[in-house]
Amino acid sequence: MNRPVRTRADPDEVRARILEVAEEQFRRIGYHKTSMADIASELGMSRANVYRFFPSRDAINEAICRRVVNEVADIAFAIARTDAPALERLDRLLTAIHRHNKTKLVKEKRMHDMIVAAMQENWAIIKAHLDRIMMIFEAIIREGIEAGEFKVEDPAEAARAIKTAFMPFFHPILIEHCVQHCEDTEAGLRAQIRFILKALGKSDQRV
Repeated sequence: MNRPVRTRADPDEVRARILEVAEEQFRRIGYHKTSMADIASELGMSRANVYRFFPSRDAINEAICRRVVNEVADIAFAIARTDAPALERLDRLLTAIHRHNKTKLVKEKRMHDMIVAAMQENWAIIKAHLDRIMMIFEAIIREGIEAGEFKVEDPAEAARAIKTAFMPFFHPILIEHCVQHCEDTEAGLRAQIRFILKALGKSDQRV
């Protein structure tokens, strides 16, 4: 068992340690099988003490889910901030998001399962994450319009259309379906990105 956590320590440190242990449990035995009792036991704390720092199991779930989806957001922001043309950034961003989510399925199945549950159950953190990704799409499209790369008129509408068109390569359940049925997701990904870029009014044979 891990060294007991001193609950009189800095509250932020205790919260961070609780989340660290909870995430370890999620990765080891799975999101659905982990109980508050499991988390408290690993910490050497009572469940009542854990509840002092997190009002519910849902609060812990959302905090860990936030960590996972922030990995995607960090990738997206890093690509969006580069000096590359908007077309290239959008291509790289869509590709990176798909490959990250697919890797999560293959190498971290239990965390993938948690994201599936979060999307099916409409956790608030998922809505916030999707809104953030849409904001990034919209910003890149607007910059592409200003640079003459894209011909669409409404960046927000175009961003929503991209989200819909890209969903088979973004949603964890749909990615899992493709992998389970041995479909070539890379070929499909390239074809869909070509379609999206053409719909924005720009075709690039290098895509």
